Amino acid sequence: MAGSDSVESLVSDPKLVSARRSQIIAAAVKLFSEQGYYRTSVQQITREAGVSIGLIYQYFGDKEDILFLTLKLVLETYERDIPPQLEGLNHPLLKLNAALKAYCGVVDGLRDATVLAYRSTRSLPPRRRVHIENAETRTNQIFKEILVNCRDQGLIEASNLDLLTYQYVHFAHAWSLKHWAFRQRFDLKSYVEEGRKLLIMPFLTTKGHRYWEKHLPGIDKA
Repeated sequence: MAGSDSVESLVSDPKLVSARRSQIIAAAVKLFSEQGYYRTSVQQITREAGVSIGLIYQYFGDKEDILFLTLKLVLETYERDIPPQLEGLNHPLLKLNAALKAYCGVVDGLRDATVLAYRSTRSLPPRRRVHIENAETRTNQIFKEILVNCRDQGLIEASNLDLLTYQYVHFAHAWSLKHWAFRQRFDLKSYVEEGRKLLIMPFLTTKGHRYWEKHLPGIDKA
């Protein structure tokens, strides 16, 4: 068994490892999402991925390794893809607006994997569950830091920024968790706009409202 934050591979070529693992993980996400982690066998994953069972064991030790890397990939994608979309934005409200849009956009590209993360993180042993939880905390910190800056500059007023941070996170995740219902009423653009009405506008101070009305109507709001 590999360490709690890594998965060993018998193949040494990093590009080949990345390509094969991506292929296998895509198949696993589909099956885990459709029928659950415990009801999915490694044999079923091999058939879905179009590989042999011997090949899977060159890249993963067992089914738990596949689940762990799948969930790790979700969190790493959040950490990797959200911050670049905030670069060049110096005002906290611009960053908050962009972070909400970016997070929902990343979730939109990982809908099945995000649902899987909610369903199956508890299936990991404690040592690996802690790694996933810590990665989620780092992602949440993106919102927390922006909200602190907004509060410190007198742009928003909120009694508990920790709880508000999780409201942002839960709103983004809900795009995948409840997509079966939301897709009938919203596209991603209108969903993000509703998020602004729920999570930003009610907390703006007078100063925050003035900035929002002056600067944000002129930008692409979705």
